[in-house]
Amino acid sequence: MPLTPLDIHNKEFGRRLRGYDEDEVNEFLDQVIKDYEALIRENKELQNQVLALQEKLNHFANLEETLSKTIIIAQEAADEVKNNAKKEAQLVIKEAEKNADRIINEALAKSRKIALEIEEMKKQAAIYRTRFRTLVEAQLELLSQDGWESLESVAATRETRELVGRE
Repeated sequence: MPLTPLDIHNKEFGRRLRGYDEDEVNEFLDQVIKDYEALIRENKELQNQVLALQEKLNHFANLEETLSKTIIIAQEAADEVKNNAKKEAQLVIKEAEKNADRIINEALAKSRKIALEIEEMKKQAAIYRTRFRTLVEAQLELLSQDGWESLESVAATRETRELVGRE
């Protein structure tokens, strides 16, 4: 059991014939009591400071742990957002590529259709020109024949045949 200032104060020494000077011993004990009490107070204050510092240390340790966990969670969330953004970007790119392919295919199909229509129109124009040329040449040929006299003789011959055929 530790010694208390009261124990020192109440301590009595046995008397002997040639013992120490009682006043000197009492003064010394009084000084020891004062110093011992001061040490005990200081020790109590230091223990209180240690407890307060230990509480602060625990608080900061908890704060550090919380911050570490928060940083880890934030990093994981950032990684997840980054990965989701990459996936979404890839999906957007794939969708854009599909749309581009579809647009290109539609444009190619339209251009093929137009090219076929152009070829068909060229053929029809060539046929029309040929028929028109034939018609014009036939008309020119009619105009270049002997003239109208031959038409009149052909018409008269027909009329005669018709009359003869009726009789």
